[in-house]
Amino acid sequence: METLLTNLTISLTDFKKNPSKVLSEAGPRPVAVLNHNKAAFYMVEPKLFEALTELAEDLAMTPLLKKRLAKRDQAIEVDIDTL
Repeated sequence: METLLTNLTISLTDFKKNPSKVLSEAGPRPVAVLNHNKAAFYMVEPKLFEALTELAEDLAMTPLLKKRLAKRDQAIEVDIDTL
């Protein structure tokens, strides 16, 4: 059994009839578009997609951040007023 990551679903056939209507009715909530009762894709508004993209970028930077934090003892202290 497949786990859906939203409470809203629509068939691909119904989605194709009027995608704009589906988007407006969903509001900020994601919609799973189903093909043969399996999620073919998720439709999300741009604001949510941007937030997910930023989160993914932050997660991708985590290993580098941890590596740099481990080298804190090698840091050089600087006074911004003297620069």
